[in-house]
Amino acid sequence: MTVIEYPRNRSPRAALDKGELMDVILHIGAHRCATTTFQAYMRDNAERLRQSGTVFWGPYRTRNGLFNGIVPNKMPPLRKNLQKRSAGRVQINLDSCAARGAKRLVVSEENMLGSVRQNLRDKALYLGAGERMARYAQAFDGRVTDVMLNIRGLDLYWASALGYGLTRGRGVPDAEALDRIAYGLRTWRDVITDVSCAVPGARLWVLPFESFQGRPDAQLRSVLGCTVPSARSDVRLNATPRLPQLRRSLPRNISRKLPKGSGRWLPFTERQTAALREAYADDLMWLTSGADGTAWLVYDPDKKPVGQTPPTTNRTRGRRNDQDRRMAGAG
Repeated sequence: MTVIEYPRNRSPRAALDKGELMDVILHIGAHRCATTTFQAYMRDNAERLRQSGTVFWGPYRTRNGLFNGIVPNKMPPLRKNLQKRSAGRVQINLDSCAARGAKRLVVSEENMLGSVRQNLRDKALYLGAGERMARYAQAFDGRVTDVMLNIRGLDLYWASALGYGLTRGRGVPDAEALDRIAYGLRTWRDVITDVSCAVPGARLWVLPFESFQGRPDAQLRSVLGCTVPSARSDVRLNATPRLPQLRRSLPRNISRKLPKGSGRWLPFTERQTAALREAYADDLMWLTSGADGTAWLVYDPDKKPVGQTPPTTNRTRGRRNDQDRRMAGAG
């Protein structure tokens, strides 16, 4: 396996008193990929992480005015130079963090990438990811060294996003909407490419949900490359409600449109599901082959490699090259 050497993009303004530099790591989600669980783990272990040189900024801080104005909204600004003010605010906090001796700063905020609501409106994955991330990279003054992005199988990601929309009054999507989602051309590969172009000096780590769900410690350890506190295995926050919960929480005229059963709500047809799974498989194949040098696919750090004698997965009778040569049975 070839290891990609990513370039560093550090500013001397973030230098510590001892001449060391602080890593700035942005964890940008995506939504519905156990991001809330990761943030809770970081908060619960903030003091232990700080002792080892890792400082955490999460939504409690970023949504309390720190990021206000970085991405303009539709409302007219109340003050001039709002973006410059927001960038200055972020950089002052960065300098303060570095001056206190932090070796690395982990900023986890999935809304940097966009929003689930906008994805549902667009019927596509994070159409504005490139522009948004470029604004955040500018606000961080080129000090971002690493970006962490979680991805998930497209069929389950969209099922979770649509379930999220249901609980917030968006209703059950019709067949046309599901077709636009299932056969859309935009996949995780496009999101990854947009982010890579927006933050060109940073290393982009892609962590599949299937490998890291419920394991925020493994996720953090994979990127930092050092020992981190262990996580509780029973924590699953902000999960999409199952069908019985959805039916109880929705008005009768909407809940009657949901299928029967007690499992996960899967709104797509078999053909639509197959199309989404194929697109995700193509994304993983692209990442495995090097992602054109734009990103690095992170593998499960706890998974043991295959030894000299690989396991046998073939369970059919006879030899693989001799299946058609069996003798007929008696009778």
